[in-house]
Amino acid sequence: MARALYIHWPFCLAKCPYCDFNSHVRGGIDVPAWREAMLADMRHEAGIAANEALDSVFFGGGTPSLMPPALVADLLEEAERLWGFAPGIEITLEANPSSVEAANFRDLAAAGVNRASLGLQALDDRTLRFLGRLHDAEEGLNALETAQSAFERVSFDLIYARPGQSAEQWAAELERALGFGTGHLSLYQLTIEPGTRFATDVRQGAFSPLDNDPAADLFALTREMTEAAGLPAYEVSNHARPGEESRHNLAYWRYRDYAGIGPGAHGRRGGVATLRHKKPENWLAAVAETGSGLKDERSLASREQASEALLMGLRLGEGVDLADLSRRFGIATADLIDREKLAFHERLGLAWSDGARIGVTPHGMPLLDALLGELVPAALVAA
Repeated sequence: MARALYIHWPFCLAKCPYCDFNSHVRGGIDVPAWREAMLADMRHEAGIAANEALDSVFFGGGTPSLMPPALVADLLEEAERLWGFAPGIEITLEANPSSVEAANFRDLAAAGVNRASLGLQALDDRTLRFLGRLHDAEEGLNALETAQSAFERVSFDLIYARPGQSAEQWAAELERALGFGTGHLSLYQLTIEPGTRFATDVRQGAFSPLDNDPAADLFALTREMTEAAGLPAYEVSNHARPGEESRHNLAYWRYRDYAGIGPGAHGRRGGVATLRHKKPENWLAAVAETGSGLKDERSLASREQASEALLMGLRLGEGVDLADLSRRFGIATADLIDREKLAFHERLGLAWSDGARIGVTPHGMPLLDALLGELVPAALVAA
């Protein structure tokens, strides 16, 4: 059952561009009430899925680095009591790189957090303004330095393939990023999602997205530079020193069970998808009434689970083991993948197979979404 625990903290400092307005602090937080509710939600999940020690705990959400360190310590103490901690457990906390949050880092490390994931996103002020970030470059780099002195492991993210960005510009920024010496980097191409501010800006002609060909060139450059620096890609957008891959995210991509607590948290356990109430007040009311913040529990059919496992696992450089998926979900390996399409894309150098294990090559990763649509049978996806 669950070997990973996700704890969602919904609060931010103030109204910001990144969260639902309902998740912002309104007149302060009743920390003792939240402590009791979070512990109750955790106990509910542990009562169902606590037969294995946890490999990872991940604090995410609004601004978890603003959680009171004493609350973090209490949650970790209870998680260890309920599940047990595996040797070398990874305990990650997401943080925006502001000076206010960085001031909390050492106390959070003392509370048990041993890995930080910082949302730097860019290393220059102009780009940060374009991306809508609240911090500037100096503040972000100061937060990174503080994080590196406080936590055993640090990761940060950058966004590239920005409008007009050249290979030379990205190479210089990435070389600088690699020079900070972190063991993990998340490097995402800028995507224009429907319904976002970026989509509106593009429609109104405020900027034009980078074309596919130069974006693919930047993807290849990213892989080349991170590989040379000893941080090879282990997932389409994630790069790490061997042994410093995100254990928590690997649990998602390998389609393993994880418990999710707190407002808006998702989870997977024993073939059941769980969803907590998103609005903090609704979540609190549910915990008070039922002992958990659950909004919905949905049993997943074997074919739906297999489809999700393939769609997630093919993001990884290691690919997926079809024989393992067949055993887990009771589906014949021949029904898990379109063999003709796989052979076709192997000939093109976009996919690979090795016995029962299949995957997408580095050349295929920029086309991942299209390849998934080709390799995973439609009947499986539609199940």
